[in-house]
Amino acid sequence: MQRQSTLETLPVGKDGAREALDRVRTTLDTIILGKNARIALALACMLARGHLLIEDLPGLGKTMLAQALARVMGLSFRRIQFTSDLLPADIVGVSVFRQEKGEFEFQPGPVFAQLILADEVNRATPKAQSALLEAMEEYQVSVDGNTRLLPEPFFVVATQNPADQIGTFPLPESQLDRFLMRLELGYPNEENERELLTGEDRRVMLDDVDAVASPELLLSLQKTAASIHMSEPLIDYVQALVRQTRESPDIDIGLSPRGALALVAAAKAHAFVEHHAGVYPDDIQAVFASIAGHRLKPASNTTYRSAAELCQHVLDSVAIP
Repeated sequence: MQRQSTLETLPVGKDGAREALDRVRTTLDTIILGKNARIALALACMLARGHLLIEDLPGLGKTMLAQALARVMGLSFRRIQFTSDLLPADIVGVSVFRQEKGEFEFQPGPVFAQLILADEVNRATPKAQSALLEAMEEYQVSVDGNTRLLPEPFFVVATQNPADQIGTFPLPESQLDRFLMRLELGYPNEENERELLTGEDRRVMLDDVDAVASPELLLSLQKTAASIHMSEPLIDYVQALVRQTRESPDIDIGLSPRGALALVAAAKAHAFVEHHAGVYPDDIQAVFASIAGHRLKPASNTTYRSAAELCQHVLDSVAIP
């Protein structure tokens, strides 16, 4: 079934689109302090029509970032708390028999919203995790033999605790590949933490934030970002990076064609967020680790201990055009 938009995409020129995006970014910066580069990546992920996985320790603002994105963009928002007893029906919905009507009636689950927060996604069992697969890839869910389309735009932000913490279930490669980007927020610096400690509660501030965009505007921003120019030498650069991930002795499984497409889409969106006239090598490098880090399988004998180190090794191994 072909997915059709129920929203009319507003025509927005590049200048007007960038002004709208600047308002979004400025508002987010007042809520999530000191994470400007991470906010730029999160916005690029949204503009590239991807889904975002945020992996970090509890209490570093992962949930707050998802809530702020929904509020600022004017998107309908639902939060799903992933736990070990969560069932697929708790996510996609269930058919309930209505005795007065003598028929079953579908009760939509929380996945039928424009921005979904899958909180602590790796605390649920693989069976519950898999309920998101069709939604994230096909923008639809199948229940009782019926296919139901999800709203547009549709964006999943999942948070994940480190795999060595108690009660976690590792996400399978097929699930990880559904996420365009994986980010870490990290600890705030001393100045930003001081402001958090002495300033207004960020949750209270978020309640007072008004939407500075809309679902219709977001669809236009996505189209504008996709139209950003990427030169042939930079396409060559992307292909060289992808080839390096497949041929490097430090990597057992490199980027797939889907990963290469993700790199191009994210680089265009990042260039748009950063007000670049076209895609620069800096844009590709800025998004590379967030695109490739969760898709690469390091070799057992590699000396690179983290995904960040492995991705930096790939970048260092390929000449910049």
